[in-house]
Amino acid sequence: MRFPKFSKPVATALLALLLPAACASDNLDLDHTKDINGPAISGGASLSGNYLSGRHAQAIRDMPEAVKFLNKSVALSPGIEELVHRAFVLLASEGRIVEALTLADKITGKTSVTPIVGLTVIVDDIQQGRLDKAQAAITALPQGGLNDFMAPLLAAWTSIAQGQSAAQATALLEPLLKDGSKPLYYLHKAMILDFKGDLGGAAKTYQDEIKEQGGVSLRVVQLLGNLYSRMGEGAKAEALYRDFSKTNPNSPITRHGLKQLESGAPAQPIISTAKEGAAEGFFGIATTLSQQNAQETALIFARLGLHLRADFPVMQILLGNILQLDGQLMSANAVYNAIDRNSPYSWPARLRAAENLDDLERTAEAIDALNALAEEEPTLADPLTRLGDTLRSHERFAEAVLAYDRAFERIGTLARHHWSLLYARGIVLERSKQWERAEADFLKALEFEPEQPFVLNYLGYSWVDQGKNLNKAKDMIRRAVDLRPSDGYIIDSLGWAHFRMGEFADSVKEMERAVELTPEDPVLNDHLGDAYWRVGRETEARYQWQRVLSVKPDAELRLKVEAKLADGLPDL
Repeated sequence: MRFPKFSKPVATALLALLLPAACASDNLDLDHTKDINGPAISGGASLSGNYLSGRHAQAIRDMPEAVKFLNKSVALSPGIEELVHRAFVLLASEGRIVEALTLADKITGKTSVTPIVGLTVIVDDIQQGRLDKAQAAITALPQGGLNDFMAPLLAAWTSIAQGQSAAQATALLEPLLKDGSKPLYYLHKAMILDFKGDLGGAAKTYQDEIKEQGGVSLRVVQLLGNLYSRMGEGAKAEALYRDFSKTNPNSPITRHGLKQLESGAPAQPIISTAKEGAAEGFFGIATTLSQQNAQETALIFARLGLHLRADFPVMQILLGNILQLDGQLMSANAVYNAIDRNSPYSWPARLRAAENLDDLERTAEAIDALNALAEEEPTLADPLTRLGDTLRSHERFAEAVLAYDRAFERIGTLARHHWSLLYARGIVLERSKQWERAEADFLKALEFEPEQPFVLNYLGYSWVDQGKNLNKAKDMIRRAVDLRPSDGYIIDSLGWAHFRMGEFADSVKEMERAVELTPEDPVLNDHLGDAYWRVGRETEARYQWQRVLSVKPDAELRLKVEAKLADGLPDL
């Protein structure tokens, strides 16, 4: 769901307080150590060596190694509080909460100076049932930053765990009624009412949340659909799922919900303990932080939520996504593959994991995994489109065509959002010399999105290269340039259109601009060389062709350029 956008100063301040890469400890004073000039990368016995090795490991996203070296640093000098704090935060970000907590007593001012430490201690107190202690610590949290969101949420769910009424708990949520946080208030009020057995009140409050939010989120669809099912109002649940599916046709949640309704299987509450409700608070805030690109902070909040509720598929999906965005693909895949196979989130998680395998240079495994997922869900096109994308990226164009064709068979009737898939298949059809089919796909894509610059450019350039529909092609490419005026590749297409039409002076003008924007592309430099030659600037042409050879052209282009350097272009 969409929560109130945290201000940039709040996000920045929190990053500075919570994240190892942004802490003031970048300038830790290590002058008191005897071995200050010890090894920087390999670690060893020195404080400085282990610390710098840990920082290096963190920089290259090798987090287990970073933790190892920072733990060694702490062992060598437990009195450097900033160092201990860095280790604490890094352990928390890796989900090693119990280990992190062993350092908590070494950090003073747990809530005011280092809020992540205070929140972690509170989470563990809730997890371990030390509710009075947790409630007291929540009350002591200083105002400001994310505490303004987390304190009411944790206080409310802790009170529920202590046996207090729904009214008492929702009263603790009331600070969220200000500062644009009403959707968060209504969401958790609805969950509390549901948990306490007031199903009708919960349903009404979810509607209040939807109204306040200005739309329905996937999480609310899941929560409210589940609630309707348990209330015996299957028709309302079905309508909710189908309405959401109109704009989100591939949602695993709505598919799962509809299948469950069809089977007649009884729905089970999504939140069955107060700890799970508290975990929902961390999920909501982590989601918002991730959407605002505060990924490091979002990571820690996701880990804290999972400490409260280990089996939390939607949080696992979020955590995997955060790790994936951070380039920690193996860690992301471990999270994705750990999701319970009975969860509706398992299949899309494994789809993401399969894609990551290709980025990990395990392409054969990725292809096998995507094919297996396609067999597992024989009506869904997603694994086949991903398979086509993977094969296309490795220039296995004929195979990609077959994958996309299978995807289209499953899609059936095309809709506007399928323009991108038509465009992708058009590319691999053109590359595998199936031009008539490729042209049809590009034209169909433009029926859905007539102002799509990439399609306009690709079709226009292809026509220009074939010497057909030149005026129409030039107009299409010019429109693409208008839509993307800083795209060197599209501007080159316009220059190439002028070139093929004998308008060499105009060609030079556009191609110079294209090369200025994209100076390292061999094809663009080759085109500019050709244009220079045709306007009689032969020295500049040879310079441009020579540059092509310096920017890693493919073998075919290299041979062509070497021939032009030797003989120039043939006369017209």
